[in-house]
Amino acid sequence: MIAKKVTHGGHELAELVRESYAKGEIDYSLNPITLGTGYIQDGDSVVFCCRRGEREIELTEMFTDPSFDKTDRRLLKDLDFTILTLYHEKFKNLPVAFGPSHVKMPLAEILSKAGKTQFHCSESEKFAHVTFFLNGGENQPFPGEVDTCVPSLKGVPFDTKPELSLPEVAEKVVSALGKYDFIVTNFANGDVIGHTSNDAAKIEAAGHVSKALEQVITAARKAGYVIAVTADHGNIEMLHTEKGKPHVAHTSNLVAFIMIDPLRNDPIILKDGSLKDIAPTVLSVMGIKQPAVMDGEVLYSGHDFGKGRKMLLIICDGWGLGDKTDNDAIFLGETPYWDSLLENESHSSLHASGSYVGLGDGKPGNSEAGHSNIGAGRVVPQDDIRLDTAILDGSFRKNPVLINAVERAKEKGCPLHLIGLLSKKSSHGSIYYPLAVAEIAKDLPKVYLHVIFDGRSTEPGSAPALLEELDDMIESRGLNLQVADGVGRGIALDRDGNYSKVNMAYDNMICK
Repeated sequence: MIAKKVTHGGHELAELVRESYAKGEIDYSLNPITLGTGYIQDGDSVVFCCRRGEREIELTEMFTDPSFDKTDRRLLKDLDFTILTLYHEKFKNLPVAFGPSHVKMPLAEILSKAGKTQFHCSESEKFAHVTFFLNGGENQPFPGEVDTCVPSLKGVPFDTKPELSLPEVAEKVVSALGKYDFIVTNFANGDVIGHTSNDAAKIEAAGHVSKALEQVITAARKAGYVIAVTADHGNIEMLHTEKGKPHVAHTSNLVAFIMIDPLRNDPIILKDGSLKDIAPTVLSVMGIKQPAVMDGEVLYSGHDFGKGRKMLLIICDGWGLGDKTDNDAIFLGETPYWDSLLENESHSSLHASGSYVGLGDGKPGNSEAGHSNIGAGRVVPQDDIRLDTAILDGSFRKNPVLINAVERAKEKGCPLHLIGLLSKKSSHGSIYYPLAVAEIAKDLPKVYLHVIFDGRSTEPGSAPALLEELDDMIESRGLNLQVADGVGRGIALDRDGNYSKVNMAYDNMICK
């Protein structure tokens, strides 16, 4: 007689995901699925096991903000809600397992103290990156800083409009030229479209970025700005994996650093480096002393920019240096202006991944790490290093905030709920985080896992296999953990004010 396989809900949820695939759904935007058990109720305890910040804010608001009015929501009362990292300063009164370490003296603060005005602009998909992350974890703009957010698309799949809101971003930046001493902008297309499986959309997106670069740089030349173009990490430059499947994740490729001085014709001598070298370079161009806390190096040498120069920094998100083959969307796209920049302007290569940006060795870069390193002028240790180290050395299980969350559930006789991302390597989290919390909660009779499907750092269609593997990991570790439900990351972890989508995830977890 064959013994029945012990399951913790992963195999059952995997079958329901396959049914959703048959309806045309994909991991990133999978509609809510429930196994009909483990709903979050009044009095329960919850640990939100994701990290990073901008994508975790809206769901946290729905669970914890008593004055929330963005959409119709049934407020759960007497809910103990713990967050893994501090997603936003508005949550500073919540229990935070791994508190933030703010960057001292980021670029924007130094410019502000020097009396310089600055303009930070992107579409909303990347707005936190040119503000919160670039500014060292500071949510409020520094004196003299103006932040402008252009709304990203809503209600349509991003790959149906590969230009996104880039035309509006470009117009905002052009209109700001001459009004500010320093301008920084993010072109989101390489990352946002790079995360889709649509090759045609990626190739078209590359063309839109090239056109926007031409528009903005042409205007900046006329305004006399020193111009730098770079990227925070790679993505769109790789279309397919070695197995021929759509590549939808970040890469470890180098990124370009291009400098233009419209007031002089001689080439600028540039050296290779990493993202931490950008802030010192900006300060040097603008004649501002580099603080001792910045250990990045100036990337140019032997060039006199003169005094009182204004500077424009363009960050092309997810825009790595590819192999210039049919697997490279930038190479395949209509990118004549981008090609001309690499052919005719001074440029070098920068590391934007792994230990160069405070991540694990060999780990692909991400927008958070990229922008925080660009703004800090030094390597900023990322949360994944802190958390992975804590799991390995055992200190995770001794974390007092997590222990308190488990103890509160035990004292109240209520279930403990863990919200976690079904991924092994996303910048937003890892399935190993809720598993580690479940280790602390072995003595609790009821511990439930609410799964968020990734579809960005995971291969398309991989969720069922990951769920089945999760089931096996729970069993092999002897954990008292039951999978309760699942929903796509694009619904649960929105960052663009689509609260009606987030509400779908919320209702699925609480059974409205």
